[in-house]
Amino acid sequence: MRQFNRIREIVVATFALGLIALIYNQFDDVLRIVPVVNGQRRSKGRFMSELAVNVSDVRAMVNPGICSGLADHFGYSSSCEFLKANPQCSSDGLFDYLKFYYCDCGEGAFGAIVLVIWLVALFYLLGNTAADYFCLSLQKLSSLLKLSPTVAGVTLLPLGNGAPDVFASIASFMGNNTGEVGLNSVLGGAVFVTCVVVGIVSICVSDQRVQIDKKAFVRDVGFFLFTLMFLLLILIVGKVSVVAAAAFVSIYVLYAVFVAANEILRKHVQRFKAVTPLIPLGVKIFSQDDDSIQSSLLDVENEVEDYQNRNSLPEWMWASHVAIYSNQKFQEHERHLWGWHDDAIEVDQPWININFWNLCSLLDYPLTIPRRLTIPLVEEETWSKPYAVASASLSPILLAFIFNTQDGLTPQIITIVYVFSIIVGFALGTLAYLHTIPEHPPRRYLFPWVLGGFLMSIVWFYLIANELVALLVGFGTFLRVNPSILGLTVLAWGNSMGDLVSNIALALDGGDGIQIALSGCYAGPMFNTLMGLGVSLLIGSWSEKPEPYNVPQDNSLYYTMGFLISGLVWAFIILSRNDMRPNKMLGIGLVGLYLVFLLVRLTSAMGMIPLVGL
Repeated sequence: MRQFNRIREIVVATFALGLIALIYNQFDDVLRIVPVVNGQRRSKGRFMSELAVNVSDVRAMVNPGICSGLADHFGYSSSCEFLKANPQCSSDGLFDYLKFYYCDCGEGAFGAIVLVIWLVALFYLLGNTAADYFCLSLQKLSSLLKLSPTVAGVTLLPLGNGAPDVFASIASFMGNNTGEVGLNSVLGGAVFVTCVVVGIVSICVSDQRVQIDKKAFVRDVGFFLFTLMFLLLILIVGKVSVVAAAAFVSIYVLYAVFVAANEILRKHVQRFKAVTPLIPLGVKIFSQDDDSIQSSLLDVENEVEDYQNRNSLPEWMWASHVAIYSNQKFQEHERHLWGWHDDAIEVDQPWININFWNLCSLLDYPLTIPRRLTIPLVEEETWSKPYAVASASLSPILLAFIFNTQDGLTPQIITIVYVFSIIVGFALGTLAYLHTIPEHPPRRYLFPWVLGGFLMSIVWFYLIANELVALLVGFGTFLRVNPSILGLTVLAWGNSMGDLVSNIALALDGGDGIQIALSGCYAGPMFNTLMGLGVSLLIGSWSEKPEPYNVPQDNSLYYTMGFLISGLVWAFIILSRNDMRPNKMLGIGLVGLYLVFLLVRLTSAMGMIPLVGL
């Protein structure tokens, strides 16, 4: 454990150094005079305010035909000169990655290394924000709203585990011609999880001869196949209206109602055997000499437990898929997060004699302090009155900064927005200072704090995901590769690491962990598809109404969906023939299918193997 902490400190310090390098480079842009056209400032940034902007207008800002010549820079001495002559080709993120690589680093190795480090750091920040901020807010929100475990399990819990994928997809659709990245990342991640993760889990547990719940599996796969058929119809038509997008999202509502109804019916009809729900929540909580009773974590209720525990999910489940990114030190767990925490380990280290490890810890601050200063946390373990007052004061200013990054704002509007945010921040900060104490979080008016933490976590999600998509587009330019391929591979792999680690660890734990792991491998990607792509399509169609929204066209998606459906069918056939017991044939077949899929997509992208329709 101590060795892991040391390694983590080094890795996070490396991430921070990459961020510092980018910030230092960005000073050139900050000090430059921002061009003003017709009394309006032009900005490179984009964010949630673009939700109200017509998507076709946003795409018209950049001419892909011009920017595609950046790497070859015909007629210019270098790519840097090309960028200076065509400023509309700059990156969409807060940092101008193209300028950093081509101009500041001269296309050298140093720039490539810094950007690769920053790419990994962005994946870490997405997962860490989910684990240490978003999931904590969801858990507290569930407790305050007195949601039953059933309702929380089909609403808030999947959102916590799938947040990185969902917001990365939304960010890509809000970008300039980057919708294909979102489509490929979500579907690519689904193929990875349902093939590679399920395959590895099956190989690892093949000797245990564990039987999984057939009804739960069929329900999972059935809903997922229906989702994919609906999405395939949208892709074939090429356009989607607000009604169609809302109908697509409502599939998950139907799924959640189905699961909840099943749980309610099971509670009232005790003589029927419980059925493990579709979502990745099933556990064996009773053991009898004659039989094992399967029950759902949605139904974990103990008569001797207090009311609060009976109305919330176990703490370890909230961040299950993002636990590898967590910095929190939980003190009480009936079940540890994949061995992450050890009570025998001394957490606090004395700050004596500044050394290498102290320096690494200090370098962690550039990654944590900005979020800590703007996301309210009201957990007992993380409570700090100075941070609470700061988050109440600075959150409006951060929102104002984000709002002012959109194009076409006059200096007067920018000034008004900042002044208003400062006034609101001062008022909220004063209230926070007067109504909190250093010893513990507020006992009264807790809901506004929790809601603020929830909303600001979403803001940071989108901000980080926005940078991630912008950087992937930049890498596509550097490598002369279609960014959608990077979404299919790099973005999909990065967002699926939590699923890989958590589900394999659950399966190796044995018992009901295998059921939970396999359920998560299907319910998780289904949620990401419905919420990530569904909400993205809904936002796009809403911005275009009453006209339908033109779905990003990428014929390679048909091949991706074909392999995804093939993996689901293969799993169904093998499990049905083997009495619902995962074996090596299932695992090897799924992993082999993914390798073939990857080979086909990569060779096609490089022009080595022509595919029909591409």
